[in-house]
Amino acid sequence: MSDLTGKVVVVTGSSRGIGRATAERLARDGASVVINYATSGDEANAVVDAIVTNGGKALAIHADIARLADIRRLFRETIERLDRLDMLIANAGYSVFKPLAEITEEDFDQTYALNAKGTFFCLQEAVGHMADGGKIVCISTIGTELNPPGGSCYFGSKAAVEQFCRVLAKEVAPHGITVNVVSPGFTETHAHAHSVCS
Repeated sequence: MSDLTGKVVVVTGSSRGIGRATAERLARDGASVVINYATSGDEANAVVDAIVTNGGKALAIHADIARLADIRRLFRETIERLDRLDMLIANAGYSVFKPLAEITEEDFDQTYALNAKGTFFCLQEAVGHMADGGKIVCISTIGTELNPPGGSCYFGSKAAVEQFCRVLAKEVAPHGITVNVVSPGFTETHAHAHSVCS
């Protein structure tokens, strides 16, 4: 990766898994990284400690990405504490794997509140604060292409994210901001191990 010295990056859901690995790599490349977490404060602080120990810069900010007020506070605190925003890695997510006929309203609401609504408003807040030439990356899933059984709710929410990014990329192109989606394969992370499965 390129030298990111002086850049400020928010990585949502970065206390563990793909988010943590991404945050640690960005810090190694010189970025100041905001470690966002909803419930795992000890793990988020451990990520910050690991980055700082290795000579990087990081801070942890608690915010539930399923809540608009928390999203706004996350970006407001980032600007207040680090003075700028150059990149957003929208990684926070929730997955439930059940046949479509077994998905409950609670399953649906929880999945879409975080994956779709949460990501949408993170994108909105990011472009409101981001310097020209910024970068946005949303984490989706290869499941939107492979469509394995049991993934209708989760994959649908991530397909929405992919569409948000396609449109936003055109809207912010005049400002030199790039918007991309990364669709990993199934990865052995805490979130994958604790997915709701039937």
